[in-house]
Amino acid sequence: MKIVSRAAALAVLLGGATMLQGCLVGAAVGAGAAVVGGTAKVVGGVAGAGIDAVTTSDEETRLRREREQREYEREQRRCEQRQRQGKRC
Repeated sequence: MKIVSRAAALAVLLGGATMLQGCLVGAAVGAGAAVVGGTAKVVGGVAGAGIDAVTTSDEETRLRREREQREYEREQRRCEQRQRQGKRC
C-alpha cells in the first residue's frame, strides 16, 4: 500500500512539475524524488534554497533596473533644467 501511495505522490509531483518553468522544474522533480526516497527534509531544503536564490536574483535584478531607470529619468530632468537655463548638459 505504501508503494502505491508513494508512486501516486511521485506521479502528482512530476505532473505538477510540467507546469513549472526553468530551474523550478528541477527543484520540483528533486523534491518529488526526495519524497519517494524518504529524504524530503534534506533535499527539500536544498530545493527550497535554490528556489529562494532564483527568486532573490530576479527580484534584485528588477530592483536594480528600476533604480537605474529612476537615475536616468532624474538625469534627463536635470538636463532639461540646464537647457532651460541656457547651459549644456
